Amino acid sequence: MTFPSIACNVLALALASVLSGAALAADVLLVGNKSAASVHALDLGSGEKIAEFPTRTGPHEIEVSPDRRFAVVSDYGDGKSAGNTITVIDWQARKVARTIDLGDAKRPHGMRFLPDGRRLVATTEGSGQLTEVDIVDGKVLRRIDVGEGKPHMVAISPDGRKAYVTQVGAGVLSIVDLDTGTKVADVATGKGAEGIAITRDGAEVWVSNREDDTVSIVDAASLKVVATLPTKGFPIRIAFSPDDRHALVTNAKAAVLEVFDRPARRSIARIALDEPGVTYQPSMLGDTALPIGARVDPDGKRAYAAVSGGDVVAVIDTATWKVVSRWRTGREPDALAIIREAGKR
Repeated sequence: MTFPSIACNVLALALASVLSGAALAADVLLVGNKSAASVHALDLGSGEKIAEFPTRTGPHEIEVSPDRRFAVVSDYGDGKSAGNTITVIDWQARKVARTIDLGDAKRPHGMRFLPDGRRLVATTEGSGQLTEVDIVDGKVLRRIDVGEGKPHMVAISPDGRKAYVTQVGAGVLSIVDLDTGTKVADVATGKGAEGIAITRDGAEVWVSNREDDTVSIVDAASLKVVATLPTKGFPIRIAFSPDDRHALVTNAKAAVLEVFDRPARRSIARIALDEPGVTYQPSMLGDTALPIGARVDPDGKRAYAAVSGGDVVAVIDTATWKVVSRWRTGREPDALAIIREAGKR
């Protein structure tokens, strides 16, 4: 082998190493593939899959720790068996670090980290509880009864002292005092209360009522519903833009993403997420595109919606509220989360 060819090979290996390191360091969108028991990490620039992690059956939600080290996945199970685990992905090591057994706390779903970044709370539908977990030690710390109304999603007040839990079967928003570990109030919002988002200042809690085709705005101080907004088509998730200016609501049956001007409390766009000529996978909600999870990039320029029926993520330009790309995922994408490298917001 000649010296030039050796040099070229060395250069090629060095370049491959650099490119591999760049890929691993990329900002990513994490996608939970509900029917594939996996999480894909998609490059936020290109949508290319750069990593894949196994989970237990039915990954439903994903949350990222404040220090960006861990991504946790609620393993909900499926129609045949109830899940009772949380998968913890060590993002820095790019591997599954542990699987936390929740015991008889069945069907974990919505999750949020507490301010210390080590503990999180998860709704466990099968036990009617909010379950607190230490993700580093892999231990269940406590279980808080919230009622048999099928606790589904959860939001945390900015100071970490209150949890807001939607109960899809009861049509209520339950408020939990995390200092005492007790439920202190239920606020009736509407049938099928499911999606939830809280403003950065903690003043407003938005709840989507999927069977009523409405969104309720709850004043966190008075615990009163101060406004109810129509949004047709089975509203199932809510995501706020980083500046709280916009609220994005996925409507599963209508296959649209509705955008609200949050301060004005009015709809400004309804984005169709189905593609003409595409046949979608049938589900209990029909054979539409079936959007579920939604996230807005920390820079506010793009939003993402998991199109569960089409095995893609729709990428939306927030300046025009138009779909600009569709990224392939695994089977039945549901949960979404974003990891930006340190220093990027």
